[in-house]
Amino acid sequence: MSYAPVVVSLPIADRQVSHDFYRDALGLPAIGEPAEDGLPEPLQFEVNAGLRLMLVPTGGFGWVLGGREVADRRHSECVLGLTVDGPAEVGSLVSRARDAGAEVVTEPGPQPWGYTGTFADPDGHLWMITAAGGVGQA
Repeated sequence: MSYAPVVVSLPIADRQVSHDFYRDALGLPAIGEPAEDGLPEPLQFEVNAGLRLMLVPTGGFGWVLGGREVADRRHSECVLGLTVDGPAEVGSLVSRARDAGAEVVTEPGPQPWGYTGTFADPDGHLWMITAAGGVGQA
């Protein structure tokens, strides 16, 4: 069985803020036809050929959750991971994210599982950026 693309949906507070963050911090292309606000509806980004990120305003997220509550930005229920070419790219991507408004949670550096850095997007969703090939130095 094949599933493509896989769509990861995250609740957000503000479409424009989230759009600008993911465009500027991760360089992701938004896909879809623009709505009245000029942004694609639904607001989706193509991470790669098999993965899309869909950002849904918190108020509209409830119908999917079946009565469950959306976690506030202080609670993390998952960590999204991206693998990049090496330690220098980890540092560069985390720096771009900081410049775009991210909170850096873990500065880039060696960890037991590899060279990584972690940031929170404007809605508190965590992204761990990891260098391919394991532990290394920047």
